[in-house]
Amino acid sequence: MELKWGVPFFRPWKPLQFPTLPLLLLVLSLCFLSPSRCFDLHPQDKGSLLRFRSSVEDPGLRLASWSGSNCTNWTGVSCESQAGRVVSVNLASMNLSGEVRPALCEVSFLEYLNLSGNSFNGTIPTCFGSLSSLKTLDLGHNSFGGVVPDDIMKLRQLRELVLNGNRELGGVLPSWIGNFSSNLERLDLGSSSFHGEMPDSLFHLKSLKHLDLGDNCLSGNIHEFHQSLEFLNLSSNQLFGTLPCFAALTQSLTVLTLANNSLVGGIPTCIASLQMLAHLNLSFNHLSYGISPKLVFTEKLLVLDLSFNDLSGPLPGKVAEATEKSGLVLLDLSHNRFSGKIPLKITELKSLQALFLSHNQLTGAIPARIGNLTYLQVIDLSHNSLSGSIPLDIVGCFQLLALLLNNNNLSGEIQPELDALDSLKILDVSHNKISGEIPLTLAGLKSLEVVDLSSNSFSGTLNDAITKWLNLKYLSLAHNKFNGDLPSWLFTFGAIQMIDLSGNRFSGFIPDGNFNISFHKNKENSDRAAEEPMRNAEIKISATVIDGTELSFSYKLSSAIAIDLSDNLLRGEIPDVLFQVKGLEYMNLSYNSLDGPVPRLEKMWNLRALDLSHNLLSGRIPGNISTLKNLVLLNLSYNSFSGAVPVNQGYQRFPGALAGNPGLCVAPSGEGCNGASLPGKTFEEVEGPIVVWVFCVSAFVSFYFGVVVFPNYIFGYLNLQFLMDPKHTGELLKHLEKQNELLSESHSSISHELHQLQVEEEMLMRKFHQLMQAQALNKKNENGDPICNEDDQKGNTAVL
Repeated sequence: MELKWGVPFFRPWKPLQFPTLPLLLLVLSLCFLSPSRCFDLHPQDKGSLLRFRSSVEDPGLRLASWSGSNCTNWTGVSCESQAGRVVSVNLASMNLSGEVRPALCEVSFLEYLNLSGNSFNGTIPTCFGSLSSLKTLDLGHNSFGGVVPDDIMKLRQLRELVLNGNRELGGVLPSWIGNFSSNLERLDLGSSSFHGEMPDSLFHLKSLKHLDLGDNCLSGNIHEFHQSLEFLNLSSNQLFGTLPCFAALTQSLTVLTLANNSLVGGIPTCIASLQMLAHLNLSFNHLSYGISPKLVFTEKLLVLDLSFNDLSGPLPGKVAEATEKSGLVLLDLSHNRFSGKIPLKITELKSLQALFLSHNQLTGAIPARIGNLTYLQVIDLSHNSLSGSIPLDIVGCFQLLALLLNNNNLSGEIQPELDALDSLKILDVSHNKISGEIPLTLAGLKSLEVVDLSSNSFSGTLNDAITKWLNLKYLSLAHNKFNGDLPSWLFTFGAIQMIDLSGNRFSGFIPDGNFNISFHKNKENSDRAAEEPMRNAEIKISATVIDGTELSFSYKLSSAIAIDLSDNLLRGEIPDVLFQVKGLEYMNLSYNSLDGPVPRLEKMWNLRALDLSHNLLSGRIPGNISTLKNLVLLNLSYNSFSGAVPVNQGYQRFPGALAGNPGLCVAPSGEGCNGASLPGKTFEEVEGPIVVWVFCVSAFVSFYFGVVVFPNYIFGYLNLQFLMDPKHTGELLKHLEKQNELLSESHSSISHELHQLQVEEEMLMRKFHQLMQAQALNKKNENGDPICNEDDQKGNTAVL
């Protein structure tokens, strides 16, 4: 707020006090520019401010300058020119706390009071009502609670009342809030806890220009306003009904935000008559029907957000007028039910910097002329049914930071020319039908931080182009047809958080190199509860328009510190260094052919999930895991572990985690087994080891495809779904098709092995019958009864 100073008063000039003329001119200029420099604080105001300071906690000593009598030395304090009365106190964002004592109300000439951005608590002092000269009262973003005191209505000169960001402040909006001051221009009560309906007086207060009641619990209908509002924010409330036309605001309203309410019906075309509108946000409502072709806004509109509604029909061909120098900067129509093709008219919005059309039912190809939008920084066309290939013309969007085309039906290959997008940070083309290899030219995308190519048909080996993505944080190549050995540089990226190469045909050994230090750190996720369910990585993109036409882009990657190499053809031992990564949260190496022992796990303190199942691992199980408090999933099943499982080392928390390891047994003391079997063991005790072996061989030969192979499909899919959560039935089909191909390739060798097993089965069956006859004869001789009749023998066979 601009402060108006009175005519300055000067003491008579005394030549002896000013030895030189330049010094005199300096003093005179200071008095004109800042009158408070020439006068002392009024004693009464000085005493009041010192008493106020005594009750304030000031860890940063921001008010340590409050000493002496010169007003200019007092931080945040301004005085009027004649009597030194304090007219302004601005203590915004000084890390102050405590209750506001009534002493501050004794500064009776106060016109401007700003305590925002601190941690003041308690209730708003009622004595503020005595500051009759107050024109601005800003108590925003503190911890005030209770209700707005009725004494505030005594402030007849008030122009700005800002109480936003006080979550404990609420109650019903006072009925006088819209008529206590005929000078009130700005009312900001956002991000608080007010409830009930808006008083009618707010709809008629002629002086009001700025009204922000967003993020409260207000209810009721939105009525027509009858003043020249310039800013209206009623978002994140419980308002309902249909949209009015705001007819009285056609020449004044620049910002209209009604997001996150329960508005219904269609969008009336009269909204487009708001000639000055620059920002319209109607997202997160229940708006429905199609968008009329007559709904065309002026070129002044910069932001249009209609996302998260139930709008349907074709995308509007033209949503706003556009010129070479002005027009839409951000267009968000995502999370609706729009269908049909993307209209070519969108490519005429030359000033567009962010385009969000995701989560609709759009079909057809991506417009070839999308490269005309040279200012685009964000393109999100994900979760549609778009087809065709990625248009080469997209390289015209040379300022692009994020390209999200995932979950469509796109095909073709990644073109080498995409290296022209050298500012790109996020590339997500997952869940499509794209094939071919990763072009070597993509080494030019040195700004990449998030890359997701999963669930496509990419093939070939991992080339060195990936090593140029020095800022890489997230890499997913899962569920493709990549092959070859894992490169030695795989775990050396400087900022990597997650690597997912699952569901491919990688072979050879896991690289035994130095894992990058980023795997050892977990800054953003260290405070998550251990019980939090595992989920996919999430990318939240924020694009806001600031300073008129400038787009501010940021994103937040919520990802576990994870390595997933499951469902490949890897072999050899697991490198010891992999189990020394203290920051690792999730590791999945299941469904490979890894062998050898597993190192100890005690140092993996952040570990939440470990899956080493369906490998050839042997030796003793890892040591004491009782110290791994965050561990919620452990699967070591279907390996060749042997030895004792101590009951006091934490494994009892994970029933079934050791199934399919016939060499394991329970040992209460940890030094030996007393014959106790592992929980979940399904074979019944039968006399003689040869009996068990014979029936195992028989079951393997007779029911290989029905009992062994198909459950492997299911277990593999469930395991991948647990960590990656595809959420689409198509994932299961893709996985089954891939496994089908692998089985076809190894059909001949399996057939040969089955033939050998059949021969062995015949030999073992002969020995089994001989052994059974001998045992039956022996028992009959001992007690006169046969061991079992023919029906019993068939029943036992069926059970086993």
